[in-house]
Amino acid sequence: MFPLRRHPTVVALLVGLALPPLSSHADTRKDGAESFAPHELESVTVTARRGEEQAKEVPFGLSVIDAGTLESKGNADLEAVLRDTAGVNISSSGPYDANVLIRGVGSLNQISQEDGSVVLNVDGVALSARQISLATLDMERVEVLKGPQGTLFGRNSEAGAINVISRGPTDYREGYLRGEYGQDNQYRLEGALSGPLGERLSGRLAVRQSGEDHWVENVNDGDPISKPRSLAFRGSLLWDVGERTSALFIAERQRIQHDASVQVLYPFGDPPGIDMTPGRFDDNQNTVERYSSEVQHDFAGSRLTSTTALTRTDMSLVTGYGRRISEILYGAPMEFMKEDDSDQRVLSQDLNVSSLPGARVFWVAGLYASDSRRNFDSFFETTGNRQDRDYETRAYALYGEATYPLTGRLDWTFGLRHTWDRKTYEADYFSGAWQHDERDLDDDYTTGRTGLSFAVMPDLNLYAMLARGYKSGLFSDYATQVEDSSPTDAAKVNSLEIGFKLEPTHQRYAVNGAVFISRIKDDHLLGYDVATQATSAINADTRSQGAELEGSLSLSQDLALSASVTYIDAEITSDAPGVQGGDVESGNRVPQAARWSGDLVLTYQRELPDFPGLPYPMLKARAGYHHVGARPADPQNHFDLDHYDLVDTRVTLLTGNAEFYVYGDNLLNERYELSGYQLAPGVRTGAMHRGRTIGVGAGYYF
Repeated sequence: MFPLRRHPTVVALLVGLALPPLSSHADTRKDGAESFAPHELESVTVTARRGEEQAKEVPFGLSVIDAGTLESKGNADLEAVLRDTAGVNISSSGPYDANVLIRGVGSLNQISQEDGSVVLNVDGVALSARQISLATLDMERVEVLKGPQGTLFGRNSEAGAINVISRGPTDYREGYLRGEYGQDNQYRLEGALSGPLGERLSGRLAVRQSGEDHWVENVNDGDPISKPRSLAFRGSLLWDVGERTSALFIAERQRIQHDASVQVLYPFGDPPGIDMTPGRFDDNQNTVERYSSEVQHDFAGSRLTSTTALTRTDMSLVTGYGRRISEILYGAPMEFMKEDDSDQRVLSQDLNVSSLPGARVFWVAGLYASDSRRNFDSFFETTGNRQDRDYETRAYALYGEATYPLTGRLDWTFGLRHTWDRKTYEADYFSGAWQHDERDLDDDYTTGRTGLSFAVMPDLNLYAMLARGYKSGLFSDYATQVEDSSPTDAAKVNSLEIGFKLEPTHQRYAVNGAVFISRIKDDHLLGYDVATQATSAINADTRSQGAELEGSLSLSQDLALSASVTYIDAEITSDAPGVQGGDVESGNRVPQAARWSGDLVLTYQRELPDFPGLPYPMLKARAGYHHVGARPADPQNHFDLDHYDLVDTRVTLLTGNAEFYVYGDNLLNERYELSGYQLAPGVRTGAMHRGRTIGVGAGYYF
């Protein structure tokens, strides 16, 4: 974290893994001045399989974004981080409804808050991937695990998992303060303080306040439709109980207020606008709380880890159509608005035993239990219709995975998980009269994977992995009557991945690549009739195949390059009649899965001549290019969302313990769409992303 002369941060994103900051090693010359040796790449340690191991030894696709990369790119939230990650596509209309696809696998339409194909795991605690709008507050790294991860992460990981690790307390004092300001009144204030609190106790506290003006304009008054604000903090305590035992306690709370999930009528204006009563989104809020304890004890040849957590979410959200859209759909220039309220409480316990870091045989075995209770209540202002829904999910699982050396070069990986789910649902519907409904759903299933990895040479590993994922059936959050509330069928995926990881020792480059194919049975779609507001849960089969190639290269002491390219061919392989907007036909492309995407990043660092008043000045610069190809907006393939190309840059001056920087995001001012819908023939809406933003910032480290 220290931007000092001997601690420059130059980072690069790898294939399947990301390199840590390129090291800077000082050599003393005869004249007493210092020169710097060529960069050497270091292998990064990950916890992608609930135990510590080298990323190059993990036998499946894995991308790691470290703290230096997060800071150099200025990523404010997880969603922005994931949008730049190879093989990841995201559809969203705002900060509360993200649908994440990895390698073209994911829900075709999400039918509930629990309907995710990618699990978000924060410090060992599972959250819904819809919470990827969380701030990247004081994070150590983000690991993106590709392919089914049901063996170790359970349900809702048929496409992959996002493993987030926050910075922990240190036994020495350190901290930082940072502030930045940009166009549209974007601002961010952040700080962290860490250090010892006693002989065996240390703590860390991190806080971030941020805000901006929304980039969509209210045409009625010419002002932004909202002014989102976010406040996040995390406190952690590390207790070294004994020589082999430690306990980590974390309390975290993040709250987003005044943000808006809006659809703008096509063609979009410049700036895009909607016609609603000002202040409609002032009461929108989403709060996420996490309280967890992780206790570890090392035995002679194993490690016991117990993770206990309570997570709570509280969401209030107003959505709907402005007057122009409603007039086209319903013949009246009215505001068609819906109010959604949801609260959730999840209590979970994970207990596992694993091999110690560095062991020749990697293994982990454990048990998991969770109890989730939530509600999702909706009220339609225009019609007076109301739906009050309550859900409970209890899950229990046994799991284990190991990588066993068959020979000096050949390793075998095998893992299994068996899960028992019980879901109950109770609702009251009002549409002129009240209706009551109760249902339950029981399911038990086995997921797993097996594969081989072969060390062709010490620097090159080849691997092949077969995996099975599962997403249990569930009840819709959007049922408007008893007839709509039948649960979906479970979704199942079988996946094959073949890849390589090349990471030469004491060299300046690394390359990873993979080819993959996945077949999904009964993934989920949401049917909706605009005229009657009736919904339905529908299933459809899909198939996805493609390839990834990523690499990183230190061109010189000053210059580093990283690049990636991903090809995904994902299509729907069964008919799905009854979906709003028209039946879905076999052969249609999977929505939001771009065929081509890629990145190119240049990072530069150089010591500057001494200047009076500037101790140890250094220049750092980063320029990034990100391409996402055209992709279908919906399962019917009514239209494609246009391709887009993003260019961003950041130039930083380091001096002593301080940094000063300027940044530019989306320099080409691309008004690209995050999602798109055809509400009726010729009626198209979309959710757009912010255009160009330029700003300045400063930080101080101690």
